[in-house]
Amino acid sequence: MGSSRRITYALIGLVVLVLAGWFTQAQLTDEPPPSSGLHERALSDLPAEAAETWQLIEQGGPFPFPRDDGKVFGNREGLLPDQDGGYYHEYTVETPGSDDRGARRLVTGEADEVYYTADHYESFVLVNVTR
Repeated sequence: MGSSRRITYALIGLVVLVLAGWFTQAQLTDEPPPSSGLHERALSDLPAEAAETWQLIEQGGPFPFPRDDGKVFGNREGLLPDQDGGYYHEYTVETPGSDDRGARRLVTGEADEVYYTADHYESFVLVNVTR
């Protein structure tokens, strides 16, 4: 085999290695949502108002409680996966007949995960918004 052919094969090999490294790095930086260990529920299994709130979140509002909806959720209870401040945001799920915000919320995370609480952050379920 001539030296020019060896150089060509070496360059092709180098290009393949660089591309493989680039694809591997891209895979590692697209982190999946953190595992919560919480039970998963379909959005369709939650109260109808939860689906209405999800629709408002997807549309960017307007929200029924604009001063409160969309604000940072601090996860002080520690029931959701530990994340840096500002990772989670909360939204009111209206309660029919309630004269205030009630206890129901959807909490979203930066990795597109969605959680639901019916008891003002005492418990959560992971929401599958595609079902």
